Amino acid sequence: MAISTASTADLGARELAEVRRLLDEAFEGDLTDEDWAHALGGVHAVARDAGLIVGHASVVARTLWVAGTPTRCGYVEAVAVGADWRGEGIGARLMDPIEDVIRERFAIGGLSATDEALGFYRRRGWREWEGPTFVEAPEGRRRTPDDDGSVMVLPVAGDLDVAGEIACDWRDGDVW
Repeated sequence: MAISTASTADLGARELAEVRRLLDEAFEGDLTDEDWAHALGGVHAVARDAGLIVGHASVVARTLWVAGTPTRCGYVEAVAVGADWRGEGIGARLMDPIEDVIRERFAIGGLSATDEALGFYRRRGWREWEGPTFVEAPEGRRRTPDDDGSVMVLPVAGDLDVAGEIACDWRDGDVW
């Protein structure tokens, strides 16, 4: 099993199509075109077994407002491992270089986790955001209560008060 990293621009059309196929299967058809677009434009970690892409994670640049302060965030997207390869530690091996990118380039890491994935990220040092979530929408700041409890952050420098308000920048589709 080999893990490699590359920017979106350095992945070929065939590789991107293979990643999209993997994500469509892993998310059982629930990956929208907006979700796919959210995963592009940053750094990808890709797991290959005998040349076949079996796992993926990416990190993209976003802005989060933490306690009212705009903060450069490495936001994790499209983390998935093919069904036949789950339970072998591939997810953790994908997250290692993604978290390295976050620590090197960003002030904070962020992601939105499914209930099933919360424990995985907690064990890696990610913290659940305890306060209310918002989005900086075109019409102004808007509450996103459906995202409360799923937003997680990876503190990069110092302690982080996770009980206050947090807001993300606007994007089409799921904002978190």
